[in-house]
Amino acid sequence: METPSAASCRRRCPLQPPLLLSLLLFALCPRPGLGLYTVHTVYGDTIILPCRIEVPDDLMFGKWKYEAANEAPVFIAFRSATKKNVYYDDLPEYKDRLTFFENYTLSISNARIGDEKRFVCMLVTEDNVFEEPTIVKVFKQPTQPTIVNQAAFLETEQIKMLGECISKEGYPEGNITWYKNGMVLKPVEGAVVINEQTNVDKANGLYIMISSLEYMPTKEDKNSYFTCTMTYHGPTGRETIRSEPAVFDIHYPTEKVRIQVVSQRNTIKEGDNITLRCLGNGNPPPEEFLFYIPGELEPIKSSNIYILSDVRRNASGEYGCSLIDKSLSDSTLITIHYLDLSLIPSGTVTKQIGEALPVSCTVSSSRNATLFWLKDNTRMRSSPSFSNLQYKDAGNYICETTLQEIEGLKKSQILTLIVEGKPQIKMSKRTSSDGTFKTISCHVEGYPKPAVQWTATGIGTLNNKTEETKYVDGKFSSKIKIAPEENVTLTCIAENQLERTITSLNVSAINFPEYDEPDERNNNNRENVNDQAKLIVGIVVGLLLAALVAGVAYWLYVKKSKNTFSFPTRPEAQPQDVSGESEKDAAQNVQNLPRTASKHVDKDLGNLEENKKLEENNHKSEA
Repeated sequence: METPSAASCRRRCPLQPPLLLSLLLFALCPRPGLGLYTVHTVYGDTIILPCRIEVPDDLMFGKWKYEAANEAPVFIAFRSATKKNVYYDDLPEYKDRLTFFENYTLSISNARIGDEKRFVCMLVTEDNVFEEPTIVKVFKQPTQPTIVNQAAFLETEQIKMLGECISKEGYPEGNITWYKNGMVLKPVEGAVVINEQTNVDKANGLYIMISSLEYMPTKEDKNSYFTCTMTYHGPTGRETIRSEPAVFDIHYPTEKVRIQVVSQRNTIKEGDNITLRCLGNGNPPPEEFLFYIPGELEPIKSSNIYILSDVRRNASGEYGCSLIDKSLSDSTLITIHYLDLSLIPSGTVTKQIGEALPVSCTVSSSRNATLFWLKDNTRMRSSPSFSNLQYKDAGNYICETTLQEIEGLKKSQILTLIVEGKPQIKMSKRTSSDGTFKTISCHVEGYPKPAVQWTATGIGTLNNKTEETKYVDGKFSSKIKIAPEENVTLTCIAENQLERTITSLNVSAINFPEYDEPDERNNNNRENVNDQAKLIVGIVVGLLLAALVAGVAYWLYVKKSKNTFSFPTRPEAQPQDVSGESEKDAAQNVQNLPRTASKHVDKDLGNLEENKKLEENNHKSEA
């Protein structure tokens, strides 16, 4: 069946001449247009060109040729239908690349850009020529675009070459597009300039696509990323390849200066180190600044860091920094906090009991401070005041102060108060409830703590074990228990570094139940009153007994005189004062008393002597 193009050619070139001449004329006959059938192939693959003509029965041979615009057709392959012979034309560009199959399909291996032509399959019979064109399109994917020749940095207010986007070895030509943060960059006069360039590799006919970008950045571009894409045509349609992103350092001038205070704490106290840091918001930031320090007449040129060590309170003030040209500056106020404490007196102070000691603790600080006192590690409700020192006032006093808002600012001073006193003694006695022993107490006051020693007269060495109460506030008691068989005198000796004090107490023998005073070591006034009352009662009882004895003796004497003889009556004779008896007469009268009365007299006399002696000694110790 004849194709339209063949029929047209036959109409234009009738086959009247011989066959060879007819074939030549047919090959040279211009074609009315390109066919619609197209084969798409990838660069380097094998091109398959089917002959899309029904093979006639009287076919003599088949041929393939290619045509180029404005050029004569070029035959490339021949196949005989009768002899089955295949011949390839001597064309260097197709040497060893062609294969002509029995079905008249032609294959071209290792497709090249030069293979993009109009190929025609020809089937020739004795009286006719049939042909069908096929268009070959070759595609080559380009390399991934790359941004090269990147700028080291960009500067605001200046347009500068940002870089070049290059994609190589592509076919056919593609298009390069620039993006910023994923948005297409379009040319803007004076700010965005894009230039494209296409080169062809002469060795293989592949394209090299280059697009350059000139860009004027703003400060907001400091974190922007730039990419480019390559859009090309492939066997299946349009394809796009994207480059790796590129980020550029954007330089812009400093518009603001800021000073920072770097410290270990939020607040600064004496002895701390201060680091001043000056920052400019430009890029790159300024490397040198001027620092303004209180007390310095001229600014100090330094890097962006300036350090002050071991600051004092006089360093408080306004600190500042500026650019070298002084066009921009900043300042801040720094307060150096301090805390002073003065305790008068302090250290170890020794005073005598009863003396006065004025104490003052004053604070000087940068803020309101909290002041409190501790005595022996126990917080006091108020400040100590000593107008009449007592032993209980002795101890360790700590005056402490803090600034609560300032970490680590705390101070304290110590007063160690020692209250000294000479030994003071008071003695008392108590008889046990069953009357078998007596407890004699020696109540001692004094500091340093007096050493107590007991002695006794009338019973030799005192071997009874003594007991001591706890020494509290300069007071303690030493006790001894005795069961004397005769009247004794106990002596309590208290001695410290200041003085030695002695007090004695007469103790009657335990023969009969007797009333002893209660132990009143805890109330001195009550003890003195009881001692005086006992003394008065003893004196009255003694006088009454003496009068009774004298009266009885006188009655016996008168009665005896009447039985023996009578004294002459003398008008001037007066009654004898019993109290004026001699010791001998009194002893004689006592011997004449009944035995029971004598025992009571001894007891009462003994108690009278003990009370007199106790009263005298107590008065001496108080003096």
